[in-house]
Amino acid sequence: MLSLLLLLQAAIGGRAGPAYDSVVVDGIRRGAYSGAALVIGTGDSILYARGYGHLTWNPRSPLVDPDSTLYDLASVTKVLATTTALMILVERGAVRLDAPVVTYVPAFTGAGTEAITVRQLLAHTSGLRADLPTTEIKAAPDGAALLRLVHAETPRVAPGTRVVYSDLNAILLGEIVARAGGKPLDEFVSQEVLGPLQLAETMYRPPARRRGRTAPTGVWHGVPVAGVVNDPSAAKLGGVAGNAGLFSTGRDVARFAQFILRGGSLPGGGRLVRRATIQEFTTKVAPTGSRGERRALAGGTDRRRDEQRRIRARPPHDRAHRLDRHIAVDRS
Repeated sequence: MLSLLLLLQAAIGGRAGPAYDSVVVDGIRRGAYSGAALVIGTGDSILYARGYGHLTWNPRSPLVDPDSTLYDLASVTKVLATTTALMILVERGAVRLDAPVVTYVPAFTGAGTEAITVRQLLAHTSGLRADLPTTEIKAAPDGAALLRLVHAETPRVAPGTRVVYSDLNAILLGEIVARAGGKPLDEFVSQEVLGPLQLAETMYRPPARRRGRTAPTGVWHGVPVAGVVNDPSAAKLGGVAGNAGLFSTGRDVARFAQFILRGGSLPGGGRLVRRATIQEFTTKVAPTGSRGERRALAGGTDRRRDEQRRIRARPPHDRAHRLDRHIAVDRS
């Protein structure tokens, strides 16, 4: 499945949406995905929203609807939920970006981790490796065991010297939100982020009644799997993690992008976070290391690595379960 979202700050003519139609439809014809959702807009309005194709290759499966079709957001969870929650906690003084991670996660005490900061987790400059090996994730008997593995991790390169996009960073950030926020991650995100932003179709662990309109992200014994997070670490953690776990619709993700474009203001007036906080989290940090790599604190998704991990080499008939997520936000 392909959920494609473009939010452009610059003025867009009414014909912008149809101009993309042929691109999306061509992907369906080529067998890249069975359906897609496209939303185009500005910080103030939605200019175009359309669903294409079906949830699976079965022509009797539900049609894609940008307002109701749920997608596994995968790493977009890092941006929409985890990072936004941290913006709120930083403003409240409950989290300090330059504080050591161990301040909030006392069990994170591996050799060389004492100097890793919250800011370095956000910017992916902690030095931690990209992820635990899949064999280790599968071997962990439960979420608590998986967290013990994460807590025991040590930097593979010196913190602050290289950008290494890492799910471990985001898992630790999810723990920081829960500890500093005083409640489980999903509760904090639901009450402090999704509720105020009026994202009623965004959630962890969709209930069974919503699975009929959820895009499948995998196949088990020939049966499409929908409504269960596809990321192995998030699944082991019960479907709620800092790196993955959220499900949402195209329209709701568009509303979140509008929140960023509006500089932190809420749909009905008022403000979730200050404009300066949005600016700090979305501005790329200074170049890191000899490669001059740069990331914003809110730059939490590496689409190419997600694609490689989740899709692999699938035969054409199985590509119904491809999931790609893209948010393009032009703040110029």
